Amino acid sequence: MEKRLILNSKISRLSRICALFIALIAIPAFSFSQEKADSTKDKPFDPKPTIFEHIGDAHSWHVGLPFVKPFAIPLPVILYTSKGLEVFSSANLQEDAVYHGKNDYILAGNKVKIADDSGKVDTTKKVYDFSITRNVASMWLGMILLIIIFGSVSASYKKRVGKAPKGLQSFMEPLVVFVRDDVAIPNIGVKYGKYMGLLLSLFFFILINNLLGLVPFFPGGFNLTGNIAVTFSLAFIVLLVINFSGNKYYWKHIFAPDIPLWLYIIMVPVELIGIISKPFALMIRLFANITAGHIIGLSLISLIFIFKSIAVSPASVLFVVFMDVLELLVAFLQAYIFTMLTALFIGMAIQEHHGEQHEI
Repeated sequence: MEKRLILNSKISRLSRICALFIALIAIPAFSFSQEKADSTKDKPFDPKPTIFEHIGDAHSWHVGLPFVKPFAIPLPVILYTSKGLEVFSSANLQEDAVYHGKNDYILAGNKVKIADDSGKVDTTKKVYDFSITRNVASMWLGMILLIIIFGSVSASYKKRVGKAPKGLQSFMEPLVVFVRDDVAIPNIGVKYGKYMGLLLSLFFFILINNLLGLVPFFPGGFNLTGNIAVTFSLAFIVLLVINFSGNKYYWKHIFAPDIPLWLYIIMVPVELIGIISKPFALMIRLFANITAGHIIGLSLISLIFIFKSIAVSPASVLFVVFMDVLELLVAFLQAYIFTMLTALFIGMAIQEHHGEQHEI
C-alpha cells in the first residue's frame, strides 16, 4: 500500500511537471498563432519555407523562445573571388538586396552569389565560400562542450585516484564503459584499444549534436547531424579507417575470394561496391533519421498556422512533446548505431584468418 502511494505521488508529480512544460510552450503558441492568423487571413500559410530554413544551413544564427519570432545573430562571411579574399558580416546580406563590396553580392537560397548590374545572379563568376555558417558555429559549440565535459572528467580522475566516481564523472563513466564493453570489444576483439579514441569521438560527437538539436530555445540553431555534408564527413573518416586498417585477409576476400574463377566477374565488383556501401549506409541512416524528426516536429507545429485556430494548439503541442521524447531516444539510438556499425566494419577488416585465429 505504501509503495502504491509513493508511486501515485511520483506519477502525480511527473504529470504536473509535464502540464507546466506544455503550458509554457502552449501559452506563447496561442498568442503567436493568433497574431499570425490575424496578419495572414487572406493568405494561406506555407510551412515549407520555415521547415527548410530550419533544416538547412544559413549565414546567421536564429535565437529565440519556442514559437516566438527569433532574432538573428550575424556570422562572419568569408569569400574568395577573382578579386581576392573578402570578409564581412552576414548582417549586410539581405534577401533581394545587393551588398556592394569588392564585388556585388546577393543572397540566393542561403548561398552568397555575385550579382550582375541588374541585381541578378551572375553565373559566369565563381565564389568560394569559407564562411562561418550556422552549422559550423553549432559544430564548434558541440566541440567546446565536449572539451569542457571531458576536461572536467579527466581532472576528476586525476584528483580522485582510486576513489568512486562522483558528479559528472559518475554520469560519463558508464557511457564510456558501455562503448568499450558492449560496442568495441564484441565487434573488434583484442585490438579494440587502438580504435577506442575514434569510437568514443564518434559516439559523443553525434550524441551531443543530436541533443543540441532538441534544445527548444534555439529553434533555428541546430540540425548539424541532419546535414548530409556532416554525415558524409563522418562516413568518409570511417571509410578511411576501415580500409587503412584492413589486413591481407580482408583484401584477399575482396580481390581473390575462395570461389570458382568464373564467379570473379560478379563477386569482385560486388565486394568493391560493398566498400562504399557500408559507410554510405551510415551516412544516409544518420542524416535521414535526424532530418525526419525535425521535419515531423515542425510540421506538427505548422498545423496551428495552417488551420489558423487556437483550438488546434493543445493537440499540436502534445504531439510535439511526444515527438521530442521520441527524438530523445533517437538521439542516443543513432549515436549507438553509428558507433556500433563502425566497430563492426573495423572488426570485419582486421579479423584474422580462421585457422590463425583458432591458434591465437
